[in-house]
Amino acid sequence: MTYKYKTKGVCASHIELELENDIVKNVKFIGGCSGNTQGVAALVKGMKAEEAIARLEGIKCGFKPTSCPDQLAKALKEALA
Repeated sequence: MTYKYKTKGVCASHIELELENDIVKNVKFIGGCSGNTQGVAALVKGMKAEEAIARLEGIKCGFKPTSCPDQLAKALKEALA
């Protein structure tokens, strides 16, 4: 299943992700800090979505109440719902 999530409060404009049997197959951040978002995407590839959510949820970027990893957790939660 391919899912597109409109981010809120971060530099990336949206996240495109692909899940197969609740396993993260692919993640692509559109915008944001390229190296960091590519790194996060590579690290969660092959991971169970629930595991990625548990690891990423609540991470903040500086003084912002969210971050690109936190937004990915939100996107995964929506995709699983």
